[in-house]
Amino acid sequence: MSAQNKKKILNDPVYGFITIPNELVFDLVEHPYFQRLRRIKQLGLSELVYPGALHTRFHHALGAMHLMGQAIQTLRGKGHKINDRECEAAQIAILLHDIGHGPFSHVLEYTILENVPHERLSLLLMHQLNKPFRGALDLAIQMFEGTYKRPFFHQLVSSQLDMDRMDYLNRDSFYTGVAEGTIGADRIIKMLDLVDDQLAIEDKGILSIENFLSSRRIMYWQVYLHKTSLCAESMLVQIIRRAKFLLSQGEEVFASPALNTFLSRSVTLTDFEQHSEYLAAFAQLDDYDIWSCIKFWSRHPDRVLSTLCRMLLERRLFKIMLSDQPFAGELVREIERQLLEKGIREDELSYFLVEGVATNAGYLPSVDNIHIKFRDDRVIDIADASDLPNIKALTNMVRRYYVCWAKNLLQQPVWLV
Repeated sequence: MSAQNKKKILNDPVYGFITIPNELVFDLVEHPYFQRLRRIKQLGLSELVYPGALHTRFHHALGAMHLMGQAIQTLRGKGHKINDRECEAAQIAILLHDIGHGPFSHVLEYTILENVPHERLSLLLMHQLNKPFRGALDLAIQMFEGTYKRPFFHQLVSSQLDMDRMDYLNRDSFYTGVAEGTIGADRIIKMLDLVDDQLAIEDKGILSIENFLSSRRIMYWQVYLHKTSLCAESMLVQIIRRAKFLLSQGEEVFASPALNTFLSRSVTLTDFEQHSEYLAAFAQLDDYDIWSCIKFWSRHPDRVLSTLCRMLLERRLFKIMLSDQPFAGELVREIERQLLEKGIREDELSYFLVEGVATNAGYLPSVDNIHIKFRDDRVIDIADASDLPNIKALTNMVRRYYVCWAKNLLQQPVWLV
């Protein structure tokens, strides 16, 4: 064991060669909790729109760790004291920041579980990991929580200009081929500085931040909230919802033991905190659990479940309409009428007709600011420092209402095929 080389070099398609910095990080990467991220795609069902979007949370976490190392190096080069222990903890905090993601990441975050955000599960899993590692993650956990005395470390992990966003925008634009999402992360990192232990950007980096915010907005509407992705994600949510309903009615629904744990009951954050078996079951879940069930359920005797599963497997997706205003009731009732004519029962309509709203704000200064540091020591919010009117416009929350439905349902019902 002691003879094993744990300072590995990995070839990343986005950044080139990146290094596992030390033995502790290597052992964390090798742990089953982290290896599970290989089996969770970064962009959920976006591959149905962008065929290249097959990268995983594993890729993303390693990339974010690499950028964290570059950020620390930049800050050290500008005279800020950051010791080796802090550097290691910051890299561990960002490495493990997504370890609490479940299957399909954000898509099923509040469907499989009962209002349990992935950040809280990441923290629980980090505490769980800290036991066999004998407290080696203490400082990383403080940085992740935001309780460490130097706040810029938490800002590097979780803020509106963190290494998480830097990597996923870079990586997602690369794998989807959406060139407009490219953000110039290298230059932004070179512009990083500190003011009273708070993160700031040198004023000569303003243009890079403007591009970063604009690119993020483009990526949200063109990738993360793409209308076809919204349809596919809505279908997946309804599939899980139907499976949970059938189980609640005492019907037999195939699922892996880990997945069945969450389909057959509502598990809350309190349950996770008080009963270790739930965290152990969650740590076994990945995309494969869901896909294997979808394939199996496509032949389930329940016609709603089998139809939705076969439609998703065959990419026969819902039709979608978008609007900047809520849809009129007459339109929704007309769609309901069409579905009823195709043989959908009234008690099944909610599975084949979904209304929702997608929201996006490019920049929220009320949450945490992106500060610009000028040479005369002034520190100004980017929305005020920028001379582009669209940066101020990005602070507005944009809402797009949508309704999607099974317009392409076969005249001969799928469950009879």
